[in-house]
Amino acid sequence: MQRQFARTTALFWIGSLALAQAPDRIYQNGIVLTMDKDGRRVEAFATAGDRIIATGTRDELMKLATPRTVIINLFGKTMVPGFYAAHDHFPSVGHLGLHTADLNSPPIGKIETIAQLQATLRARVGSGWITGRGYDDTLLKERRHPTREDLDAVSKDRPIWIVHVSGHLGVANSKALEIAGITRDTPKPAGGVIRHDAKGEPNGVFEESLGLITKHLPGYTRAQNIEATAAASAIYLKQGVTTAIIAGGDINSIAALKRAEQSGALKIRVRSMRFMNGDNPPRPNESAGLVSIGGVKMQQDGSLQGLTGYLTLPYSIGDPKFRGYPLRSREKLAALVLTAHKAGLQVAIHGNGDAAIDDILFAFEQAQKAFPRPDARHRIEHCQTVREDQLDKMKALGVTPSFFVGHVYYWGDRHRDLFLGPERAARISPLASALRRGIRFTLHDDTPVTPVNPLLLVWGAVNRQTRDGKVLGADQRIGVLDALRAVTSEAAWQNFEEKEKGSIEAGKLADFAILSDNPLTVSAAKLREIQVTETIIGGKSQFRRYPD
Repeated sequence: MQRQFARTTALFWIGSLALAQAPDRIYQNGIVLTMDKDGRRVEAFATAGDRIIATGTRDELMKLATPRTVIINLFGKTMVPGFYAAHDHFPSVGHLGLHTADLNSPPIGKIETIAQLQATLRARVGSGWITGRGYDDTLLKERRHPTREDLDAVSKDRPIWIVHVSGHLGVANSKALEIAGITRDTPKPAGGVIRHDAKGEPNGVFEESLGLITKHLPGYTRAQNIEATAAASAIYLKQGVTTAIIAGGDINSIAALKRAEQSGALKIRVRSMRFMNGDNPPRPNESAGLVSIGGVKMQQDGSLQGLTGYLTLPYSIGDPKFRGYPLRSREKLAALVLTAHKAGLQVAIHGNGDAAIDDILFAFEQAQKAFPRPDARHRIEHCQTVREDQLDKMKALGVTPSFFVGHVYYWGDRHRDLFLGPERAARISPLASALRRGIRFTLHDDTPVTPVNPLLLVWGAVNRQTRDGKVLGADQRIGVLDALRAVTSEAAWQNFEEKEKGSIEAGKLADFAILSDNPLTVSAAKLREIQVTETIIGGKSQFRRYPD
């Protein structure tokens, strides 16, 4: 009775506006998962311009139709709010393959040996820098990082720089080291490592302090950025993504996105966090169109698969005492957080290891004690090895995590057998533990680290299956509806966009994905097989799998 009353009230309001704003489109004859707070399913809904104007039964909605209203038959397909990529690095994936070599190993790419990596780079030898991204030392046959000598075999005359799949390590050849002025006497960088060979010379591998090399790269041209943005938009639209969070940008990257929007290359909505490394937080920017500005992004550690995540107990591989390291002291992090918190900004901090998460929670707690702010929605990014006691503290502080649950599939077997051991590996991305506490969270791909694919995230959260077909942490599985919320409505809420996005409700943006099957009724094993058949942004179709 209560739900019928809410629907009637909404339709009465819409009816009073119908003369001024008749529907452009009515979607019907499908399954509409609204993802609203009650988890309603409706028979139909109407849009006008870039907004949803009504939801209800087919008969109720058809009464609003005029001769100019387009009636869209969903033919039994399922419609959901557009997927929201809660932590990505758009449009980096657009550069991969176009302007930098794709060095990923299966199941993402094709590189399985250092010889294949070298051949891929050799094909790109030209007049400038040769770059690549995505190699994974644990998936190469040699089970090691490439070195400067490996890259010198590709070219000694051209500088070469390649980045690990995690984004937290990289390798330079001798020419690149020469350009950057890196020698055996270069001091150890703060929060990073320059690795050396047995003779004390840099072996080309860098941990965390990639800026020592990347600051010398020429950067992409405007034309290359626009080309990459168009390519990335196509990739995201194919997966039903209508909004992506950029987890760390700056004034230049934001300006590049706006230029791409003006050119027509940008097709999805993007919300950029801004990197904050100094004492002064970035000032809010005005936002319009497809590009908006979110909070600030910081890092406190690296990656677990790169062994640079900061743990309280040692890794299961290598030095029995090694547990990674923080990028700064706890006190310096707290000072940065306090500055941003006091300025009223949302703060998102990268933390994979539980020791880094301890530092982050300390910083959030100190900031709230000094300047209490209700509903700050401060975030912890990736949050891989968060402990039960830390989840309790997150709940108390109102902190919201964005879990990189794809690690279960892509690296779960190696977390279990190499990096963390069985017990800790079974608890990476502890979704069920967070859910039991009522902690609101999101799921993400961290693209280009892994391919953007929200339905694969849903499958992973529900099944907890590794690449080798093993179940990792069965007690941390969650239900399909909760997993869908984590890539739609909860993601919009986490980023203060719940009034505009995340559910199919009157007044919100007309951003949708049409699916080949209903995620709530297919078997859990087949969730990853569901296809996005159409993606709609602002009421306009931007992708169709089966063109008319």
